[in-house]
Amino acid sequence: MTKAKFVELDRGLVLITGKDGNEFLQGLISQDLNKISDSQFAYGALLTPQGKFLHDFFIIKYKGQLILDCANGQQKDLILLLNRFKLRANIELSEMDDLSVFSVFGDQAARAFELEDKAGKALLISDGVVYVDPRSPSLGCRMLTTKKSSENTLEKLPIIQGKLEEYDLIRIKLGIPDAEKDIEKNKSTLLECNLDKFNCIDWDKGCYIGQEVTARSKYRGLVKRTLLTLHCPNNYPEKGDTVLLENREVGVIKSSCEEFAIALIRLDTLENDNINHNLTSAGNPILIYRLPIEN
Repeated sequence: MTKAKFVELDRGLVLITGKDGNEFLQGLISQDLNKISDSQFAYGALLTPQGKFLHDFFIIKYKGQLILDCANGQQKDLILLLNRFKLRANIELSEMDDLSVFSVFGDQAARAFELEDKAGKALLISDGVVYVDPRSPSLGCRMLTTKKSSENTLEKLPIIQGKLEEYDLIRIKLGIPDAEKDIEKNKSTLLECNLDKFNCIDWDKGCYIGQEVTARSKYRGLVKRTLLTLHCPNNYPEKGDTVLLENREVGVIKSSCEEFAIALIRLDTLENDNINHNLTSAGNPILIYRLPIEN
């Protein structure tokens, strides 16, 4: 028995069928579709022409078809946006509701499936597919399985049921943003959310929507804010709490779990030599737990 646990995630799935699926997505999203295969999945995003965040998703190839695993409730909007670029492409986009999405996290998560512990590595299983989280292997694996057989599939694996809060705590400690909690649609950029550090961008691929602005921000150092993980030892931080440095507002709490939180902080704040002695939120001292450059 491994020490891994599983939890069902609240996700939405978009199915892309038709012979032009790869070519269609290739010119739109931040990830390279040419690197997607039955054994290698990825994580990507759709941006505005100005480089602002719209959607993030996992890109999965299952039974010869592409599946986008996005935040639940965002399927219709994602399909609407993608359909604007369809033109004469031989594709069809539709919502998919016959698969459940699970996270398998904790020590030896990949080992539970005898899967190579490398980001995006994928393996077909009975009535589904499992893959190492493309953002970071430290977050474990993600599994898609048919709803009618998910219980039977899970019972056969050397894992136990966990809690969503346990998964969320690992995510926050790793500094991995949740788009529904940490990222502002039509406002945030991939770089200030550190999504480039979590394999959301393929810098070697050709053009995609928002690529020029994203590249310029990277190479000219135009990013002014960043998401990072804070430790709040004396209290449980709440979303919306202001982060202060010597009584000056420098950021805001986004998602949190127990005494840890992801916050959006001004980058110039990190230049202060005494930052870990003078940061506060809701009247309590807070510490930087994980800098955005750490992966």
